[in-house]
Amino acid sequence: MSFILARERDSECIEAFRRYREYLSENSTHFPKSAFDLATAEWYFYPHDHRCPHDAWMESISIIETGSGDRNKQRLTTIKVRLLGAYHDGHIELTYPVVFAYELNSPSSERGLGDWRYDEFRIRTGGGVIHEIEWAGFGQIPPSRWQIESSDVKYQWIPLCLPR
Repeated sequence: MSFILARERDSECIEAFRRYREYLSENSTHFPKSAFDLATAEWYFYPHDHRCPHDAWMESISIIETGSGDRNKQRLTTIKVRLLGAYHDGHIELTYPVVFAYELNSPSSERGLGDWRYDEFRIRTGGGVIHEIEWAGFGQIPPSRWQIESSDVKYQWIPLCLPR
């Protein structure tokens, strides 16, 4: 079930956001703290705020597997995403510290993924969060879509020092 991805937003944006906000409020105690704080931050879904990921461009993604224990057999996956903000005046870094599952689907990426279009956070059965992201692409149908299930989502805004 999704709330504010393209198929929901494109038909009835205001109602989709109302249902999403209601879902977040009703499930606040089940969300990891950082993910909930991000999902409910007023600026996060406001495209005029430079920290908002809407229209940001992908710069890099790192999928890191670390090991511990005997022969490093206990594996842990972490994902780090770095975006160039929509106004090109800073970077957004998202870290998914303990990843349980992920799907990175892109039917075409000849010219990149395009703009970060929509995203939403949902509760993961068994604990954690699902972060689903839809990329605008360059008119490809269906669009690129990612789904990352993790223990939490950490956000960082890194302003660029632009020449005057």
